[in-house]
Amino acid sequence: MAHPLGAQSAPRRTPLSAEERARGEVNFASLVAEQLVANGRFRVSADTPEMVELFQAVARRVGETLQRPVVSYANGRYIVITFGQEESPAAPAEAPTLRTSSGIIKAARPG
Repeated sequence: MAHPLGAQSAPRRTPLSAEERARGEVNFASLVAEQLVANGRFRVSADTPEMVELFQAVARRVGETLQRPVVSYANGRYIVITFGQEESPAAPAEAPTLRTSSGIIKAARPG
């Protein structure tokens, strides 16, 4: 099939097999975990729904491995995996204290 000058056809991607997906999830999880611990985030190109799904699965696996909340954000070009916010305790043990500029310590009121 001939294409006009300057026009190129989009590359065709072969979908991952179930085995490739499983291997990728395991292998990427160790890399992503290492990067999260070292840098606090991991960013990779993920421009297809298949790659977004793969790296979301990787993020879940990393969260389970590190026993910390891990979240992922995708925008159609990249996916960023980073630590999520820690769960807050159900009941605060004690109100935190605040130090003012005058040096006076006050109890912080919740809410």
